[in-house]
Amino acid sequence: MREVNVTRAMGAAMRRIHVGNALSAFGLGFTVPYLYVYVAQVRGLGAMTAGLVLAVFAVAALIVLPFAGRAIVRRGPLPVLIAALVTAALGALGLGLAGNSTAVLLTAAALGAGQAVMQPALATMIVDCSTADTRSRAFATQFFLQNLGLGVGGLIGGHLVDATRVDSFTLLFSIEAAMFLLLVGLMATVRMPRSPRIGDAPASADRGSWKQLLGNRAMVQLSVLGFVLFFACYGQFESGLSAYGVEAAGISTSALGTALAANTLMIVVAQFAVLKFVERRRRSRVIAAVGLIWAVAWVVAGYAGLGHGSREMATAAFVSTYALFGLGEAMLSPTVAPLVADLAPTGMAGQYNSAFALVKQLALAVGPAVGGPMGASLHAPYVVTFLLFSLGITVLALRLGRRLTAVQDQPWLARSRSRVVARGGTSTGAVAAEA
Repeated sequence: MREVNVTRAMGAAMRRIHVGNALSAFGLGFTVPYLYVYVAQVRGLGAMTAGLVLAVFAVAALIVLPFAGRAIVRRGPLPVLIAALVTAALGALGLGLAGNSTAVLLTAAALGAGQAVMQPALATMIVDCSTADTRSRAFATQFFLQNLGLGVGGLIGGHLVDATRVDSFTLLFSIEAAMFLLLVGLMATVRMPRSPRIGDAPASADRGSWKQLLGNRAMVQLSVLGFVLFFACYGQFESGLSAYGVEAAGISTSALGTALAANTLMIVVAQFAVLKFVERRRRSRVIAAVGLIWAVAWVVAGYAGLGHGSREMATAAFVSTYALFGLGEAMLSPTVAPLVADLAPTGMAGQYNSAFALVKQLALAVGPAVGGPMGASLHAPYVVTFLLFSLGITVLALRLGRRLTAVQDQPWLARSRSRVVARGGTSTGAVAAEA
């Protein structure tokens, strides 16, 4: 009976976490696409300040994430999430009211820091409220709701803003702040199941968590792989790849919007169909397959910009590139995040989630800086470079697979073992996995 109550409590907490993910993504989708226009044109602060604001987002994330992991481990993810939401709400509201460069940069730093900490805090809450049996589906649902929230938020935000009226942007940022505060109220009602903290973990877990993490060879390899994943895909979406599409393929801005919509639509449509496929596959081989799919995407992108076809064919190929990236993303969402959680020792999920989020932020900072200039002017080298990076993902994933234990790479083995033990039997596969 107690086990049933715990399961129900975990289910109730997970539902609130998923609503929270959707609300936070909706709030971000409201403002992120229009941030550059707001700072540079509406506030009249120029392209330089707008560029600095985008850089401040990345720098703030890189500064706070190492501390966020430790705080999550020590205090639990819920208090850290609430602090991040309040910080982000203050940053969003301040950004909507800021009229000079100093105020804009300071409030952008608060918003960026809050947003960055939300990711590992929410991911750790999902880990704490899920089991090995439900974790892949939980992270797939999170990714689905995040993309849906970003898409809907961006769509509604686009109809509310008016580049000739500052007050329309003030309204936009105020709504974003209200979303974060609404989420604070929602999260305050969550009753998290008790999960181990660093004080409950073995003594070795308390001696330098970062040193321990860096000593985990599988996690280091996964972090390197994660950097390449985010650098070669997410880091190119709104910089190198879009610049390449416009300059090399002659893609119109409306077609670029269609390509981004195709990416989101692919994720929304394919997410749970893909989940059924990947749940019974080795995680390392799923990631390796994503590398091959993205390699095909870069070949299609090469045809769009270098194939000398018609404008219609180039546009169709470019849209297909973004759709193929979306298919790969849908395969990664139930694979990579649960693997990070499974690599973490008892009580250290927050530290590992924060470290992986830090790797993601580094890739998202470096990716546009490298890809943007290449995509705009070095068309063929750009495509070849990122085609090779995609093939590198496949190689790195297969190497990672040799480092993982059988259960880490094939989590259904643990489920099968649990079911057999519950029936009082012995599983040949489970015994083989232990051998």
